[in-house]
Amino acid sequence: MRPFSTVLTAAAVAVFGVILASSSPEISGDGERAREESEAAISAAGVDRSPPPRYSFFASPAGLRLPSAPLPTEALGPVRAWNPQEPQEPGGARNSQDPDGVSPLPEVREFFFTRAAYTGYRGRGGWGRRPSWAIDYPEADHHFMTVLKRLTNLDGYDWDNAIRLEDPELRRFPFLYALEVGYMDLTEPEVRGLRDYLDAGGFLVIDDFWGMREWDNFVYNMSRVLPGREIEDLSLDHPLFNVFYDITEVRQTPAIGRGVNGRPTWESPDSKVPMVKGIHDDDGRLMVVINWNTDLGDAWEHAENPFYPLEYSTYAYQVGVNMVVYGMSH
Repeated sequence: MRPFSTVLTAAAVAVFGVILASSSPEISGDGERAREESEAAISAAGVDRSPPPRYSFFASPAGLRLPSAPLPTEALGPVRAWNPQEPQEPGGARNSQDPDGVSPLPEVREFFFTRAAYTGYRGRGGWGRRPSWAIDYPEADHHFMTVLKRLTNLDGYDWDNAIRLEDPELRRFPFLYALEVGYMDLTEPEVRGLRDYLDAGGFLVIDDFWGMREWDNFVYNMSRVLPGREIEDLSLDHPLFNVFYDITEVRQTPAIGRGVNGRPTWESPDSKVPMVKGIHDDDGRLMVVINWNTDLGDAWEHAENPFYPLEYSTYAYQVGVNMVVYGMSH
């Protein structure tokens, strides 16, 4: 397998302002200087940071394969923007690049980093508080896609792509990411939508939930989606851990406040041990990957912070790339 230091290009390093190769010198100076150097490197690399134009979706109502004919734009309703001044329920799924509150319709692309917008306890009935599905959104999604495109040959959509679980268009996106599932409280339409998605061949990645209380809440919701399915430990000899990078240990990636300030990486006394678990279908296909007691999304979002430990962001990107490559090839 290729080492991380030899695959990451100079442009990807420039975008995040962090040296991901172990042989490279550390960033010097304070955060403002590092930011200025990063911006200069981005300009020199010619990275296009402008929002994408409005395109029509690829249509695939019958399954996960994408046909060559785009769906007429008028067949798709607008997606309501997330408004911090109103109680939050799913339906706030959006593309953050749209200033008018209507999502730009994604370009025709090979891969979309798709985020699940689900009903949850956090944000419900409150004002100005993000729903749990939107934690780290959209920065983590943007950063991860920028690096993924430089590490692989996937033709990926540059921006975020959040979608509600009951939306029938969910089937058009084979890869789905959900986090903070310790606050998940799925409605019946969401349960059916996610079950149909996984049965049709979808691949779900779970991240950023900690301890037994959040675990029990997640297990309850997944038991409604996939009744009777067992959650199993994934050993390091599973192909997920060596499909692109060789992952030799499961590491705990901390939230930004803990990583930068040198605090313990765990969130609670019962979340000290990070684990990767999975759910398989009847044919043995891994359809759900569960990252418990870890926060990959924060490592993606804050990799450009010169004070966030390099060891955690490097691991998070390696694992993230492996999950995408595995999910898109199985």
